[in-house]
Amino acid sequence: MLNGLAVAALSGEGVFMIPVIVILIVAFIFLVLFLRLFPVGLWMTAVFSGVRVGIFQLATMRLRRVNPQRIVYPMIQATKAGLDLSMSKLEAHLLAKGNVEKVVNALIAAQRAEIPLNFERAAAIDLAGRDVLTAVQMSVNPKVIETPIIAAIAKDGIELRAKARVTVRANIDRLVGGAGEETIIARVGEGIVTTAGSAESHKAVLENPDLISRTVLDKGLDAGTAFEILSIDIADVDVGRNIGAQLQMDQAEADKKIAQAKAEERRAMAVAKEQEMKAQVQEMRAKVVEAEAEVPKAMAEALKSGNLSVMDYYKMENVIADTRMRASIAEPNVKGKTE
Repeated sequence: MLNGLAVAALSGEGVFMIPVIVILIVAFIFLVLFLRLFPVGLWMTAVFSGVRVGIFQLATMRLRRVNPQRIVYPMIQATKAGLDLSMSKLEAHLLAKGNVEKVVNALIAAQRAEIPLNFERAAAIDLAGRDVLTAVQMSVNPKVIETPIIAAIAKDGIELRAKARVTVRANIDRLVGGAGEETIIARVGEGIVTTAGSAESHKAVLENPDLISRTVLDKGLDAGTAFEILSIDIADVDVGRNIGAQLQMDQAEADKKIAQAKAEERRAMAVAKEQEMKAQVQEMRAKVVEAEAEVPKAMAEALKSGNLSVMDYYKMENVIADTRMRASIAEPNVKGKTE
């Protein structure tokens, strides 16, 4: 059996079959590489859609690592919409990390809405990080921005809490470099605070809420922003706290604490003065005791020197005893009168 296989392999028929298989494999590989490099299906779709593009142009896109589908399909949309765009511009925008599909859709929407917008402007808006399609849609259908509750205080000290709805439309010419919604909200809040703060009474603002709208619109708050303010409507105005009364109460409480601190300081000074006087009295008493202690010494010296006789000494003792007796008799009466 092995001899038979060897003979078949060495025969002319077997030798002829081996090159055919090799050719088929090479042809298959070439066909796969050709279809991978040359998107025939996409090229036929573009041709039948009226887009003039060569198959070699699509192949060079792939060599530049550009997905041809992201160029061809938006080009078909633009062609069907009647826009005059070039494949090179779309490819350049895609290589710049732009969104070709959104730019083309925005151009189509702008054309339908009769908004002047060219490809260069739309591409610049897209590369600036703005949603150009949303901007075009907002130009046709204005957007309502609702501000948070903003607190303001009138001159009479009453707090007003207002909320506004701002109707804006996208300004295509100022989308690049223009401020966003946060700036609009901040400026409207500033206008509300200014209007309420300049009012003599909070009742004037409650009676005429349109004062806020007129003040805000007169300031031209949309300058330098990517939007155009169409209207400002005050949705709600509520009365808040009486800030003036609260401030007066806080001031009174602060004055009270200051007065208490000063009184405590005076009391401490009086206590210190009293302690100082007591110390002085104690010092004087000590001096008196010290002086009294010198009296017996002086008397003894007088008796010794003969300046004081014994009779004189007894007379002085009698006088002192009589004085003490009189003081003891008078002391209860003094206490009774005091009580």
